[in-house]
Amino acid sequence: MKDHYDVVIVGSGVGGGALARSLAASGCSILMIERGPRLAREPDNWSVAAVFHQRKYAAKEQWRDRDGNLFAPGTYYYVGGNSKFFGAATVRFRAQDFEDLQHEGGVAPAWPVRYADFEPYYAEAERLMGTHGTAGADPIEPPRSGPMPHPAIGHEPEIATFERKLRARGLHPFPLPIAIDYHEGGACLRCRTCDGFACQIGAKGDAEVRLVDPALASGNVTLVTETLVRRFVTDPSGRRVTAVEIEHEGEVLSVAGDLFVSSAGAINSAALLLRSANDQHRRGLGNNGSDQLGRNYMAHNNTTMMAVAPWRKNRVTFQKSMAINDFYLANAERPYPLGNIQGLGKLQGGMLTANARWAPEWLMSSFADRSVDWWLMSEDLPDPENRVTVDPDGHIRLSYTPNNLKAHGELVAVWTRHMKALGYPIIVTQKMDIKVAMHQCGTARFGTDPSTSVLDPFCRAWDLENLYVVDASFLPSSTGFNPSLTIVAQALRTAEHILKGWRMPEVAAAGLGAPAPVLA
Repeated sequence: MKDHYDVVIVGSGVGGGALARSLAASGCSILMIERGPRLAREPDNWSVAAVFHQRKYAAKEQWRDRDGNLFAPGTYYYVGGNSKFFGAATVRFRAQDFEDLQHEGGVAPAWPVRYADFEPYYAEAERLMGTHGTAGADPIEPPRSGPMPHPAIGHEPEIATFERKLRARGLHPFPLPIAIDYHEGGACLRCRTCDGFACQIGAKGDAEVRLVDPALASGNVTLVTETLVRRFVTDPSGRRVTAVEIEHEGEVLSVAGDLFVSSAGAINSAALLLRSANDQHRRGLGNNGSDQLGRNYMAHNNTTMMAVAPWRKNRVTFQKSMAINDFYLANAERPYPLGNIQGLGKLQGGMLTANARWAPEWLMSSFADRSVDWWLMSEDLPDPENRVTVDPDGHIRLSYTPNNLKAHGELVAVWTRHMKALGYPIIVTQKMDIKVAMHQCGTARFGTDPSTSVLDPFCRAWDLENLYVVDASFLPSSTGFNPSLTIVAQALRTAEHILKGWRMPEVAAAGLGAPAPVLA
């Protein structure tokens, strides 16, 4: 590492990766700091025992819940962040998600920008992530400027049969937009160890493969791994960040820079900014004007569903190819949104016994062999009392009480009714709890009013001139979809804004090919 960089990015997930890839072409020097290592490509990537029973890859730390009870979070520290284990769904938020949206449990607030502002960046984000899908197949899909980068991956026979039966019931299933390398010349094997697993062959469109490695190829980005960022350091005025304090190879070091970005994820970014409190920012960086830092944590209401027909085996391998949005907005069932339904990566017996160790694996395997598996996702609403704090002993505390539960329960009931009508009499569900932190968002919402938000519309902290937060922290509402594609789109918006702010006409005009900039 050098002593000074033009840009210092904390975290290498989809936010930090997309920002680094976009800024790298400008010629600026970028340091990307990752807490974890590179995730080795090895047989255990696809091992149910290693991933679900031994939790080999999960973070080796504990957080506290609202009541102070310790728990092991389902989060991952590797180059690529949580995207190494995501299900590769890359879905645009609906146009209505950017407006005030009435739910049974309250209102999801409007964003400071609208869908039309995001659309060009969504298109580029899909290209960068390698999304497969079919434009216009979803009846509530927002307007698009062009087709998907790659055609839909198609359904296996069992799912194709389901699609026909669902259409016969008046529903509108569509190909789930998904980022896997499944096209001519691609590496994807269409295996059953994608959703919830790391890809042993690098064929999933995670942040490491699609964003970080291309950024490194520019020659302008330095990646340092297994390095913990302790805090940001400001100048005496408190208006500018001057350095990051890190733990690297047993030493505490300081690295200076001109512009700093926290892309550590909604929970760890909030914790980092809170740990960076000083005499000018007693409640944490970016928090003095609003007291919103760490608040409004959201992670979706998520339920897995197994629809089981004891007399019928489901021979599907890659099950995550279909989604249903008929109940996403106000619908024929209820006058308010219920949520999104999508295929879940095929469950296996060992995955079930990881959470039910009392059950014999042969029995759980018998169930899994005869089930069609779904992921049901409903929006949870921002609540200032759902928040991230840091305890005096350094533990992250995640205080969270679920909300909008009636709508989610109704989504489960509606889908249960459809599954039974299609000949699946046994329905097994499990609602995800606080330990599942894969869809974490909120904690540093962006907005137009410094008194009610932490970040401006381009993700710069209101209280500091050169600090940005580019990850799911910025989301003012969680919507009912995986936020990954939206994080990438916002990172592209932010990168464009940063380039235009530099005092270099050629960079502002073209955004690439110029020497290292002097920041405004």
